[in-house]
Amino acid sequence: MAPSAPHYTPEAIKFLRGLKRNNTRDWFNARKDIYERELKIPSIALVAAINEAMLRFAPQNIQPPQKAMMRIYRDIRFSPDKRPYKIHQGIWWAREGLEKTSGGGFYFDLSGEQVTIAAGVYMPEREQLLAIRRHIEAHHQEFRRLLASKKLRSVMNEFDGQKLTRPPKGFLPESPAIDLLLNRQWGFSAHLPVETATKPALLKEIVKRFEAAAPLVAFLNTPLATTKPRRPLF
Repeated sequence: MAPSAPHYTPEAIKFLRGLKRNNTRDWFNARKDIYERELKIPSIALVAAINEAMLRFAPQNIQPPQKAMMRIYRDIRFSPDKRPYKIHQGIWWAREGLEKTSGGGFYFDLSGEQVTIAAGVYMPEREQLLAIRRHIEAHHQEFRRLLASKKLRSVMNEFDGQKLTRPPKGFLPESPAIDLLLNRQWGFSAHLPVETATKPALLKEIVKRFEAAAPLVAFLNTPLATTKPRRPLF
C-alpha cells in the first residue's frame, strides 16, 4: 500500500485553537511536544511533497522545509502586542535568490478555523513595487490574460490588491494599464474548511492551486531578478 499523502491530524487543529485561547509561554511549553509532533513534523513532510510537485511548474520557488516554514514565535520586541506565539502555521515558498516574502511566491496557512492557500506578491519593497509596475505597464495585455485565467480563477478567486485611489508616482493617469498599476500588491487566495488539512487530499488541493498560479507568480518575479530588498518582512 502506498504511503498516505502528508496531512495533519485533528490534534493539530485542537492545538492551534488551544493556543489562540491560551497564548502564553507556560501553556505552549507544557505542550511543545504536541506542536513538534502534530504541526512541525507534518509541515516538514508537506513542504517536501510540495517541493517535489513544484519541480514541474515552479522549480525556482522550491525551498528547504526549514526555510519555507515560518516560525511559530512572534517578534514582539517593538510591538505593543506581547502575545509570544502566532496562532497559525504559515509556510512560504519564496523565489530562490529573493529574501523571504519578497517577490512572488506561494503560501499555505493552517489556523484553527481554516486553510488558506495563496500566491502572488505581497507587500513588496518600494524598489520592487516600482519594478513590478513598470513591467506590468509594458506587458499589461499579457498580465490581464494571466489575471483572467479560468484555470486560476476556478480555484483561487479572491484577489488582494490593496488598491490606491490615485495614480502612483511616476505613472500617468491615462496609462492603458492604470487600473492595474493602482494596486500595491497582486495576490490570489482561497480559503478552505479547516477539515481539509486532516485529509490526504490536502496535498492535491494545494498543488492544483499553486500550479494554476505559477504563470502569474513567474510574471511578477520577472522584473525582480536585479532588485534586492533592503530587509526581510518576517
